[in-house]
Amino acid sequence: MMFYMIFFLFIALLPCNQLQMKKNILIVTRNLPPLIGGMERLNWHIADELSHQHHISLISHQAAKATSPTNIAFFAVPLKPLPFFLISSFFRTLYCCITQPIDVLFAGSGLTAPIVVLLAKLFRKKSVIYIHGLDIGTNNKVYNLFWIPFIRHADQVIANSSPTYQLCLQKQIAQTKLSIVHPGVTYPPKAKNEVLIQSLKNKYNLNDKKVLISVGRLTERKGINEFLDHCLPKIISAHPNTVLVIIGDTPSQSLNKNLQSKEMIMATANQHGIEEHVIFTGNISQDEILSSFYYLADLHVFPVKHIPEDPEGFGMVAIEAAAHGTPTVAFATGGVIDAVQNQITGILIDQQNYESLAQAIITALSNPVLEKQECMRYASNFSWKNMGRKISNLIDP
Repeated sequence: MMFYMIFFLFIALLPCNQLQMKKNILIVTRNLPPLIGGMERLNWHIADELSHQHHISLISHQAAKATSPTNIAFFAVPLKPLPFFLISSFFRTLYCCITQPIDVLFAGSGLTAPIVVLLAKLFRKKSVIYIHGLDIGTNNKVYNLFWIPFIRHADQVIANSSPTYQLCLQKQIAQTKLSIVHPGVTYPPKAKNEVLIQSLKNKYNLNDKKVLISVGRLTERKGINEFLDHCLPKIISAHPNTVLVIIGDTPSQSLNKNLQSKEMIMATANQHGIEEHVIFTGNISQDEILSSFYYLADLHVFPVKHIPEDPEGFGMVAIEAAAHGTPTVAFATGGVIDAVQNQITGILIDQQNYESLAQAIITALSNPVLEKQECMRYASNFSWKNMGRKISNLIDP
């Protein structure tokens, strides 16, 4: 009798997450590496983190298989053309629902929501959709006519930021279904590699320079061309040793066709005679190199434009910069207001006020006042582990 009492007392004292039963979760998404972008990194980490607590199967494009998390079952479909990806994903998901024990169907973005919701209803499974700003803010008539109703009928909708949450409410998604789980970052970040940092400084001639970095795809929303046109000449006039390092490239597989190019941006730099102050590195896939750029930078600039039909869902790069102790100067638009804690991890400027944006950067370069430790403390709240735990708790409350 004493043995049983001790046993049941032990069970009662176990943390709740240890008592949760493992779920069989099928994730369906187009957004995975080697495609470049925040959504791609996010979906990889969702699959990876959930795989530590549940049984995960993943349906995505063939190229993603080589770099997918190790302890999952991967099912490949063609990446393009887009209709073929959607049709193939539907039939692959249908096959998995018939042949495997599936508890939850999870869409990594609004794109695959119809597949997940329809088949979850058919097989009486739970459907979960992770929503990004563009998933819900777009004014595309076809998408709003066919995709949004499926999102409304999901069992659970997870928004990536408070502005995305508000957009969901505007699109008449029930508040009872809605939650917010911010994307994550690698925290703690990779340790400083002083040898690599010095090597990068030598390679790109960054010694004794004020270094601004921009990290992300070259799309119209990111606003790099406008930043060069309206801000960078004024910053260079005040700090002639300033260099802008642009990490990223024009995405070749993006569904968003409002893009900018290196040629366009350099043409703008040439018009102002500042081409020697602009450096392109292209996409950086090696984490240690990207970390080193964050460490060596004085500021991360994030001049995202306010485009209602193409909103910035969150702004993971601002959290990545903060994790390395590097503050961000940005426009207060979309999910950026969740990613940057004003006057703590960065400075938020009124939308499209380029004069104030330039002046804020000039002042920050002259007199740095934001504490690196405060930046890192804020970023610690956004670790991938915390994100995975929150999503898991929503799936299996």
